[in-house]
Amino acid sequence: MSVEQLNTDYGITSQLRFVEGKGGFPFIEIRSAKASALISIYAGQVLSFRPAGEADDLMFLSEKAYYQAGKAIKGGVPICWPWFGADPEGLGRPAHGFVRNRLWSVVATEITADGDIKVTLGLMDTPETRAIWPKSFILRLEITVGNSLNLELITRNVGTQTFPVTQAFHTYFKVGDISQVNVLGLEGIDYIDKTSNSAQKHQTGAVMIDTEVDRIYLGVQGKLVIDDAAMKRRILIASIGSKTAVVWNPWEKISAEMGDLQDDDYRHLLCVETSNAATDVVEVAPQSEFRLVANYRVEQA
Repeated sequence: MSVEQLNTDYGITSQLRFVEGKGGFPFIEIRSAKASALISIYAGQVLSFRPAGEADDLMFLSEKAYYQAGKAIKGGVPICWPWFGADPEGLGRPAHGFVRNRLWSVVATEITADGDIKVTLGLMDTPETRAIWPKSFILRLEITVGNSLNLELITRNVGTQTFPVTQAFHTYFKVGDISQVNVLGLEGIDYIDKTSNSAQKHQTGAVMIDTEVDRIYLGVQGKLVIDDAAMKRRILIASIGSKTAVVWNPWEKISAEMGDLQDDDYRHLLCVETSNAATDVVEVAPQSEFRLVANYRVEQA
């Protein structure tokens, strides 16, 4: 569907419009009294979110990100689905599933009763997806842009057999200086350390980043907070439907090796991911659905 047709069918005067973005992908620009946002229909990915009155974006988006069919966009909120991490069956399929590098469809746009802007994007199984993952599904992503950014990923099993899902909002947050960042809410929790042969370790105190970090925290409850002293703000993360959280920063070596990151980008990004990962596997029964929810809100420190 063309950008012109999308605007005709789904545009909201003065608040939501479709534009041709980088790589020729259709983007959604939202500008309301509450916030601005940028969404790529390719990958079903929020690229930017900035509440009204805030000087800085909540999201990190790499200046070297790829905008090419078949590649993931480095930054914002990539969607990992129907598996998180490596192919769970060892069949050589891509890490983090197949929806972060496919064009989604626009299902609906609306202004909510609270004056927020809500966008619903969708995917469903095709012969191509069934060749990768032989399941019948309908996937919906509900993006609500207001004083906070609310994301709801809804997996519906329209087949005849239960299927397992692991997944994540692989969110890249923008930080002022990684050396001055603390992640709160994970104190006293065990985690799987992917940088140490998946050894299980225990978190003591706040999470601080001074080396490569790739961890899956287990049995997570309550809200998480990114305390960013350099930017004088705190990002509050609330979730529903998730028992695990992933914390990732590539640090110096990997940042320099990645073609879609600047050498020093690791200083200005932190992924804190709402996830169903590791042992937190969701079993979706036939004709039922599962909803993963993340809400991001900023407050001044």
